[in-house]
Amino acid sequence: MDSLNFLQQPIVFLVWTSILKTLFVLFGAILPLVSLSVFAERKVSAFIQDRLGPNRVGAPASLLGFKKDPHLWGFGQMVADPIKLLLKENFIPNSVNKFYYYIAPKLTMIPPLLVLAVIPFGSSFLTGPDGKPVQMVIANIDVGVLYVFAVSSLGVYGIVLAGWASNSKYPFLGGIRSSSQMISYELALGLSVVPVFLICGTINLSQIVDWQIKNGWLIFPISVVGGVHFEWWRLALIPLMGISFIIFLVSMFAETNRTPFDLPEAEQELVGGYHTEYSSMGFALFFLGEYAAMIAGSGVIVTLFFGGWSLPWIPDGTSTWLFGLENHVWSWVPGAFWGFVNINVFFAKVCAFIFFFIWVRWTVPRFRYDQLMRLGWIYFFEIALANIFLVAAVLVYLKP
Repeated sequence: MDSLNFLQQPIVFLVWTSILKTLFVLFGAILPLVSLSVFAERKVSAFIQDRLGPNRVGAPASLLGFKKDPHLWGFGQMVADPIKLLLKENFIPNSVNKFYYYIAPKLTMIPPLLVLAVIPFGSSFLTGPDGKPVQMVIANIDVGVLYVFAVSSLGVYGIVLAGWASNSKYPFLGGIRSSSQMISYELALGLSVVPVFLICGTINLSQIVDWQIKNGWLIFPISVVGGVHFEWWRLALIPLMGISFIIFLVSMFAETNRTPFDLPEAEQELVGGYHTEYSSMGFALFFLGEYAAMIAGSGVIVTLFFGGWSLPWIPDGTSTWLFGLENHVWSWVPGAFWGFVNINVFFAKVCAFIFFFIWVRWTVPRFRYDQLMRLGWIYFFEIALANIFLVAAVLVYLKP
């Protein structure tokens, strides 16, 4: 096995582990989660509306000689939907600006995938050549939160270009709505996370998770490291962080164009809005971009407010203790097992927020456009700004 020793060289190790993590996030997590989210959206909407959802498409066992195809509760729909979109005719109207028409769906899909590169999705799973654990994040950059805002805001260009390049009034109106909606909520979105920076003292997402492991989640400030302890001065921060979380969550609905803020596509008003003139894979890429943005947004929420991949009493990939029983009955469990558990904890939290996104979509009616603008400019902006000063006052006068 000496021929494989070059894989332990620092540069080579960094390259192949980064490629491995990228492939896992893209093909092992995001694409399956998108398919599962689309299926869950159809099942949850059916449940809320008291009707049957997709329950007929199963495994095509009859192709192998069996008499019946097992339905498998309709899970085959996750495979049937992308195949259906791939086989549809890609109809392109003559009047479109073809260059921008082609690149618009890609510009919508790529930013959410880039955001996922800086989100820590686990503790550690491998050990590096220097003996240190390898963090489960593709790019651990110090300006992680700024990178998230910078890249995620680029998604609006895809929608605006799609609306303009389609050369049709409904897509154009959808594009205009999207740009004004983005401007209205980007300010509140950015201001709502400033208290997180003030408390944690960093904008590195991995370090924010580490801070929450040691001091308790920002939305639930009880730490269990070294025994359960709680700092009383942080009682004053609970409502303030609740305000930050609510503003960030609602703004994320606007950022991802989900109901009740789906004004850029608004089927009843704009016949589908910015993607009216798209079909086949062009439409599918918009669809993929919307769900990828929802997954990335859920990942950011979990990382900033809910401790990322951590769960109280569950160790990270470098520990062998559980429920306080250090180096005793659990010492035989390898650290990689807990690293695997941490990854599953992170995606379980993300799935919980995806369910919340779906539940809200099929429960809350769409806002009128003037209501949306009023909410963003008159309420959220001022509340988020005042919240920053209140958190700063608590840190100055109450923190020991």
